[in-house]
Amino acid sequence: MEKFKTIFTFKTAATESKVLGPENKHLKLIEEFHHLEITVRNSEAIISENPEAEAMLGCLFETLEIIVENKITLTEIDIASILNNLRLDNYEKIIKLYIKKETLMVTATGKSVYPRTFNQKLFIESLEKNDIVFAVGPAGTGKTYLAVLFAVKKLRDGDVKKIVLVRPVVEAGEKLGYLPGDMKEKVDPYLVPLYDGLYEAIGQDSVNKLIERGAIEIAPLAYMRGRTLENCIIILDEAQNSSLLQMKMFLTRLGYGSKMIITGDITQIDLPNKNNSGLIEALEICSGIPGLDIVHFTGCDVMRHPLVRKIIERYERKYGN
Repeated sequence: MEKFKTIFTFKTAATESKVLGPENKHLKLIEEFHHLEITVRNSEAIISENPEAEAMLGCLFETLEIIVENKITLTEIDIASILNNLRLDNYEKIIKLYIKKETLMVTATGKSVYPRTFNQKLFIESLEKNDIVFAVGPAGTGKTYLAVLFAVKKLRDGDVKKIVLVRPVVEAGEKLGYLPGDMKEKVDPYLVPLYDGLYEAIGQDSVNKLIERGAIEIAPLAYMRGRTLENCIIILDEAQNSSLLQMKMFLTRLGYGSKMIITGDITQIDLPNKNNSGLIEALEICSGIPGLDIVHFTGCDVMRHPLVRKIIERYERKYGN
């Protein structure tokens, strides 16, 4: 006969409702993540007897309840992040991350953006301390989004005069000169993730005005040669698709008063010869240089549906990191 066990008792109906989410959406994510059914009745969370899951789920619900008791509104993204990162020995750090959250900026739509994982927090701290920061890891971890918002904040605060958005253009196998339009029109399709972050941060009209003023510049990586970039933040996105010479050229463009942010995923190299990735070589050569830092994101930092993390883990097991 199947046995059932109460793994957690909510303090109030109000905290229960906030933890479980509207229409129990948070609870459904938790069930999908742990591959089990959870019944909540009379403020008690009940599961089929499962010693391995009992302690983990009890810790999870306690963590979530403490967070909502501190007037923090949890979203599905928050639940996914906590599920990905929570362990029995780090729940206090998770609670602190949310309760004492440090807002990076408030977007044009009024959304507060703050680090949701330990590596995201480490990334922001590293950007403040270092002039060159590599952010390496799978898609969906927020590395490009946070880089863009950090750059916008520094531009707003007057710490830099310009944002330069750079990306290698290799996917289509076409020369830029063969594509229609001016430079911006040729490169724009490859910079959608960067534009998404900019539009959310300050709105499309403001972005367009800053581009017209020259405060935001869009450029393919190949066009960085011969320049020295001072008093600006330069973001190189999809850096895994830079060649060995392009990466060396890019890193040596750094001028006084500037910061470089290089983001990439070494599992998604589109170059004909993956061994020619400038990002992989740079990570080896530049490690340990003072003023330069490398932040590694993992599947635990994925800000998408919990299933995305599980898919990433399967691919990493098959093909390696």
